[in-house]
Amino acid sequence: MTELLDIVVAAHGGLNSFHRFSSVTAKLHQGGVLWALKGKPTVLEDCHVKVDLRREQVSHWPFAPTQNRSVFTPDRVVIEDPNGHVVEELMQPRTSFEGYEMETHWSNPQVAYFAGYTMWTYLTSPFILKRPGVVTEEIGPWKENDQEWRRLRVRFPDEIATHSTEQTFYFDDRGLLVRHDYEVDIQGKNAAARYISDYVTADGIVMPGKMRIYPRGADNKPLPEPLIVSVDLSDFQFS
Repeated sequence: MTELLDIVVAAHGGLNSFHRFSSVTAKLHQGGVLWALKGKPTVLEDCHVKVDLRREQVSHWPFAPTQNRSVFTPDRVVIEDPNGHVVEELMQPRTSFEGYEMETHWSNPQVAYFAGYTMWTYLTSPFILKRPGVVTEEIGPWKENDQEWRRLRVRFPDEIATHSTEQTFYFDDRGLLVRHDYEVDIQGKNAAARYISDYVTADGIVMPGKMRIYPRGADNKPLPEPLIVSVDLSDFQFS
């Protein structure tokens, strides 16, 4: 029997197709209560994102109201002006969040760190689940809204910056990712459920057009409010 991970990778375009490219860019619109809670309600509301598909590096621009851009890696985040001069820099960024809760405000480099690792995880999934060091295991199915979804429990290695070491990915009967659970370690380990929809195909790769992220209760069910983050993506370009 074909392993679940092989099924879902094929459903999203296949590993061979994914490995043809080194990066993807997209237009990004974000909403939800998170950004105002962090003191950054509009800084990345409407922007572009570029994700490196081979190593964990992500850029967002512009950081409103400026034309500055971010360059995220797990160990260093910089904010650059349009001429490439460093405006702000944060080394070992994850340690800067120690003791933070949901309402703790973030600096621009901290926003860039969070936005960087989230978009890298989101826009390279499910293909990154095939990377060396990533451990996956199929667990029991989950029923929601008259549907039954197969699930993978995933453990990420320390060198990958992401929400939490252990996460759960849910797939529909087509093999498409429809839900993704994790704890946001950098803001008090808040439990979240990300819902994925409105898929489009770009250069043979199936990409999500819409994501909605809600709190996750102790019963593993999403809470109807608040909407923590909304993400709308368009104009995918692979290179």
